[in-house]
Amino acid sequence: MSDKHISSQFDTELNSISTHVLEMGGLVEAQLQQAMYALVHLNLETADQVLEKETIINQMEMSIDHEIISTIGRRQPTARDLRFLMAISRTTQNLERAGDEIARIARMVKSIIQSGSPRNLPSSELRVAADLAAAMLRKTLDSFARLDTVMAIAIIKQDNEIDDEYNGFLRKLITYMMEDPRTISPSLDLLFLAKSIERVGDHAKNIAEQIIFIVKGEDIRHTPLNKVESVIR
Repeated sequence: MSDKHISSQFDTELNSISTHVLEMGGLVEAQLQQAMYALVHLNLETADQVLEKETIINQMEMSIDHEIISTIGRRQPTARDLRFLMAISRTTQNLERAGDEIARIARMVKSIIQSGSPRNLPSSELRVAADLAAAMLRKTLDSFARLDTVMAIAIIKQDNEIDDEYNGFLRKLITYMMEDPRTISPSLDLLFLAKSIERVGDHAKNIAEQIIFIVKGEDIRHTPLNKVESVIR
């Protein structure tokens, strides 16, 4: 938070909450990178490491929620400070849900490895969408740290790129399944993996929307992009 309060302790509390959110976001980003490594290399040990992080992320969400509730109870914030704390709560929810999607990827990778499914399917091509999702998360955290609404808008726009990657990958999988019915089951696994990656991008976009809520006081959820852009002008 850039605005100073009469109580320096209040500033310290808000900065502490912000720091913990950024730490949680960094862990989710690392979790996604590990999950994709596990998929591309069919690495069971790395998939297990991803699942171990899920518990830590859940604990971090609960800890941040406790901080928020405690701060509201003591400080009774109003205006921008209250918006900030509300947005933090929504942000941690989205980070936790992104972590859930990544854990789902790890579980499916383990299933693929243990079932001995065909390895000639284009699992490595999911890396493009995963890199986009990871980049969105990274930019979102940077935008959150700076309360940068211009960057937040760019992140919201970038969500369309992940949607395009998902749709292209879906068409490719359909082709594989039509050519060889034996690939139907593993192709469906990859389809669900791709959907989880796409949802990680959705959660990054949701967090970007909360940045605009903090700075502008406008709830832009479910708002067309052209109207969102007019909010920050």
